[in-house]
Amino acid sequence: MSKAGLPQTLNFTPTEFLAVVNQTLEYAYSSVTIVGEVASFKVNQGKWVFFDIKDEESSVSCFMTLYQLRMPLEDGMKVVVRGVPKVTKWGKFSFTVTAVKPVGEGSLKKAYELLKKKLADEGLFDLTKKRKIPEDLTKIGVISSTAAAGYADFIKILNARWGGLKIQVAHTQVQGMDAPDQIIRALKYFNERGNVQAIVILRGGGSADDLACFNDEILVREIASSRIPVITGIGHEVDESLADLAADIRASTPSNAAEILTSDREDVKRSVARMASDLFSVITSKIDVLKKTNVDIILQISDVIKMKIIDIKGVLSERIKVLDALNPERILKQGYAVLNGKISPGNVVKITTYEREIKAEIKEIYERK
Repeated sequence: MSKAGLPQTLNFTPTEFLAVVNQTLEYAYSSVTIVGEVASFKVNQGKWVFFDIKDEESSVSCFMTLYQLRMPLEDGMKVVVRGVPKVTKWGKFSFTVTAVKPVGEGSLKKAYELLKKKLADEGLFDLTKKRKIPEDLTKIGVISSTAAAGYADFIKILNARWGGLKIQVAHTQVQGMDAPDQIIRALKYFNERGNVQAIVILRGGGSADDLACFNDEILVREIASSRIPVITGIGHEVDESLADLAADIRASTPSNAAEILTSDREDVKRSVARMASDLFSVITSKIDVLKKTNVDIILQISDVIKMKIIDIKGVLSERIKVLDALNPERILKQGYAVLNGKISPGNVVKITTYEREIKAEIKEIYERK
């Protein structure tokens, strides 16, 4: 207070005043989300995006770069925007947007159809560009939330059908405004490392809002440009995302993705047994025909062929034993356990035994002597 009892007046230049105001706004509102309807949408110079977000009583001016606009917007769409309030150097209040996402069934559908047409016209979804999964698949990269039920279903079915696959997991969010960038980083990681033969993106069922992150333009382009084949198992069979259309293979669910990636060991065992039986039938039939022409010679040939059959059956038997040995359930029955999760002190991991699933916190890690 001044000597006269009046509040002390602060003196600023316009530039200083705006700097103080913006600093105060940034401190008080470092990240804000606003839900409303888009109005007065326009793009200037192919780089800058301006629009208002309004409700029945008020309107807020918004600004963002075109690069940050990752789904099409039109007037009348309902959206959620995230950003920070700011006063421009011309003294105008503006909301600087860092992320925007349509919300509500109508707006989501409109944005989906607009972006689908744009990318389809560019040839991003062409079937001729789709690649097959390698037949000698041994190493896969998985992008998912490891806490999600869809991920658990995928791992369970994968192990039940065929053991021995090496799996690298990139834990990401699979819904919300931050999910696309996290999934993009995981895709770049697997492509740069180059030590997996296929990449699987997983997410269980959810609402249209939950699955909207898989319609992000930059994410869809990253999937389409991946050097490594990409499989998506997102939502339920009736759900379709732009990520599905860009992927090399679209599975209807996470469980279906596991089925596409692996053979069923029981089917393989039955096939091997059937081949052995058919081979034996063909050979014995040939022997019976030849016996009628030259018994002595045929008997000698028969002995040699029968020994070959015994050798072949022995090889097939050993292969079946290998398949049985790779069965995770067999290993668990012997008292072993499977540990899933990030191995570092303080993290919670899942321990699977033959009869139980256990969650435990890691207290200490040390080298085995």
